[in-house]
Amino acid sequence: MIKAWLPRSFIERTLGGEGPLPIIRAALIGAPIPLCSCGVVPVALSLRRSGASPGSTVSFLVSTPETGADSIAISYAMLGPFMATVRPIASIFSAIFTGLITLWFGQERQQPQPPIATTGGCCSSGSCSSAPKKEEEERFTLSQGVRYAIDSILDDIQLWLVIGIAIAAALTTLLPPDALSGYSDHLLMMVGMVIISIPMYICATASTPVAAGLLLVGVSPGAVMVFLLAGPATNLGTVAIIRRELGNRIVALYLGGMVVASLFFGVVTNLLADYFAINTVTEISNSGEFIPLWLSWGSALLLTALMIRPLRRLLLGTLGQTHPQTSPIL
Repeated sequence: MIKAWLPRSFIERTLGGEGPLPIIRAALIGAPIPLCSCGVVPVALSLRRSGASPGSTVSFLVSTPETGADSIAISYAMLGPFMATVRPIASIFSAIFTGLITLWFGQERQQPQPPIATTGGCCSSGSCSSAPKKEEEERFTLSQGVRYAIDSILDDIQLWLVIGIAIAAALTTLLPPDALSGYSDHLLMMVGMVIISIPMYICATASTPVAAGLLLVGVSPGAVMVFLLAGPATNLGTVAIIRRELGNRIVALYLGGMVVASLFFGVVTNLLADYFAINTVTEISNSGEFIPLWLSWGSALLLTALMIRPLRRLLLGTLGQTHPQTSPIL
């Protein structure tokens, strides 16, 4: 639905202008859009060159990869209702905070840099392989949007999702339950999560099974929240592109704001979990119980079939065809 009904021109108009309001709008608009931390860069640069302020651009860069309609659903299934609720709220407010400190302390460049190629294999569909160009906006029907969701997006996340599940399986197999519980409440554990997360590339969807594995071996919800916020929002490639486009000052504020916001919401998550006596391990165990077994297994089989690309294209009726690469938001 986002693909079909949210035109890029609307986003560009909404995020234009100065002041806090466009920053808040950027965080709210970016939150449901399913883009990875590399895929969001060309979109953000397009917004910047269409009049969005540095603060709005940074807010969009933080909010969009940290959460999305797909990762929220997977969070509920794998992490339980508490983490699935806190995660998007923390993502939105961390984006607003980072955007505001960019507004207050950043020094805007007068001239945008030339188009930048975002090289690397972060998105297998190729939708984020180059900087945005001025193109005539293309409208999509709902059926094309659905096809995009189970074709292009699945191409982008399936490898990382499988890797994330494999890491989670290794954690829960090699480490006994609560193996890290004695250390996970310390602020040092959260700082360690930040240091590990910032340079790595992991999308919001793939980080979810890893987070579930961390919870099951005793890592506190707060430390896991730090990983869920800092991991998807940053990686070395994104930092390099932002530095080239917006300058060293904005990069420093972007990273500093992310670190402060991640640690703050990590502490808040632990406080909320303690106050409401929430056992995240129990929530993980019970989160899928209301789903009928036939629906659970049927969905698993359908997802497995769709992850086999030739079979997926055959099911979609697009075997031998290419899906559109231009979209209202990409």
